[in-house]
Amino acid sequence: MTLAVFLRGVNVGGHRTFRPSALVGELRGHGLVNIGAAGTFVAKTALGRARLKADILRRLPFDAAVMICDGREVLQLVSADPFADQPSGPGVTRFVSVAAKRLRPLPGVPLSLPVSGEWLLKVIALRGRFVLGLYRREMKAIQHLSRLDKVVGAPLTTRSWNTILSVARALEARRDAQLAGHGHETLLATGPHAHHVVGGHAHEIDAGRREVAAA
Repeated sequence: MTLAVFLRGVNVGGHRTFRPSALVGELRGHGLVNIGAAGTFVAKTALGRARLKADILRRLPFDAAVMICDGREVLQLVSADPFADQPSGPGVTRFVSVAAKRLRPLPGVPLSLPVSGEWLLKVIALRGRFVLGLYRREMKAIQHLSRLDKVVGAPLTTRSWNTILSVARALEARRDAQLAGHGHETLLATGPHAHHVVGGHAHEIDAGRREVAAA
């Protein structure tokens, strides 16, 4: 199975740090690929998500929440183009927060925070385990983002939409390699620009910006 892996609150601000490339090397049996954002991976594993989660936690030097979802969930989200009608620009970040399991419907969505005055954060939709929204690039907006867990009633970890697109490209590369009948992909590098050799051709996975990960 092909899975997307999101670690919560790691490698942010010099706290709870680890080396993603080392984790990739230690978990070769799971076929991990580091997308280059804070604690974001794609895995191609026959061992199952429970084993993958346990193996990740055993190798981290601290406790962490690990959100793992089927790669098809990410591809379906991206194919729906949920931000097509939403504002963009240097002052606004499109984000996706990921929960460990499917979220309950949230009354009042779409909603804006604060509830009065100019919005700093907007939740535009809940899709399965995903919370989709926008926040302004201001410190007060980050405070609202850190409280989003309480709003939806579940622990979350947040990535920019650009990173979710990078995850989708990595998932598609693996799917295409499998469909083409190639038996393997070779990892050439990890970090912000990871490459795979798929059918003799190098494919770049652009991780986009670093994340503001919810604490």
